[in-house]
Amino acid sequence: MIQAHGGQLVNRLAGEHERAALVARAETLPSITLNRREVSDLHLIAVGAMSPLEGFMVRDEYESVLDAMRLPRGLPWTLPVTLSIKDADAARTRPPFEAALRDERGAALGVMRVDDVYEVDREREAEKVLLTTDGAHPGVQYLRSIEGAYAGGPVTLFERMVDPQFETFHLDPRETRILFKTKGWERVVAFQTRNPIHRAHEYLLKCALEMTDGLLIHPIMGETKSDDIPAAVRMLCYQAIVSEYFPKDRVVLSVFPAAMRYAGPREAIFHAILRKNYGCTHMIIGRDHAGVGSYYGTYDAQRIFDAFEPDELEIVPMMFEHAFYCTKCAAMSSPKTCPHGKDAHLQLSGTRVREMLARDEALPPEFTRREIAEVLERHYAARAAKRPHES
Repeated sequence: MIQAHGGQLVNRLAGEHERAALVARAETLPSITLNRREVSDLHLIAVGAMSPLEGFMVRDEYESVLDAMRLPRGLPWTLPVTLSIKDADAARTRPPFEAALRDERGAALGVMRVDDVYEVDREREAEKVLLTTDGAHPGVQYLRSIEGAYAGGPVTLFERMVDPQFETFHLDPRETRILFKTKGWERVVAFQTRNPIHRAHEYLLKCALEMTDGLLIHPIMGETKSDDIPAAVRMLCYQAIVSEYFPKDRVVLSVFPAAMRYAGPREAIFHAILRKNYGCTHMIIGRDHAGVGSYYGTYDAQRIFDAFEPDELEIVPMMFEHAFYCTKCAAMSSPKTCPHGKDAHLQLSGTRVREMLARDEALPPEFTRREIAEVLERHYAARAAKRPHES
């Protein structure tokens, strides 16, 4: 099986024998309150999904990632994983020191040894990582919404964060690795998504399945943009399409508890590295992976893989062009296989789909499976019925 990034899967989960002592000690420590993205990152670090990270980045790790897209020892890593320190009690303490990590409700989640507290230029971070300082970009908005310095150091998690509505779909990297081994899968392809799977996605997935042993559909379930389809609705779509249109013995559906950065090319590498930690050997990288608006070129997220040697990343990107239904071919196709002009191609933007659903218009079967359309139509109908009541 493919090794974890850096060679060893990290485990920063408190064992049963130490949990009670850590919970008690957390009550005596200064606190750092984590926002939703930071809670997601804490969970991913603890279960090993962000191997080799054992905690939030210290300054030299942060600077190396910004400038070189690598950790200080040279290992590829493209996105900073940081913790903003806002609380007056912890901010006044000189490192190294221990701090309790709490969510926005005040619940203790874990303990951190704070080895470094450092000031940063968040506009520089935005320019380096997001390639823009435009305030309309959701990643820039996030950076401008947080205050204070960054704190770095190893973490220990003693309170798991599992959304009960998706509990049966939560699989840690150790669990997916065991599952893939049990199934006898040697070549496993991951699919990252924050949207319902439409016919174009289905086409890519089935092409990838022709070349691999199994597929991990790994929808992101952390924080996303406010206008994205809610997670619960998306999960109904994923379950419907897996149930009806894929061989059940060759597909695993599991949630990916990460927050979107909308960092385009850099996030594509980041997503691939984390899926490698889950045991995947391949990763589907499609058009404008992790992009938003028009900030990135259509295939920039594919080109960035050329910045690394294949043996550095190990996980293999499976690169696809955009797919569509061609009325002349009477089939799903792509620019690589279809000779016909755009007038024969059925493509709907996310905005157009939302407009159609809001007007109670049926989505064409060439664009999405009827089972998916029905889930989305029920969601939009319920939302429309709720609005007059709210107003």
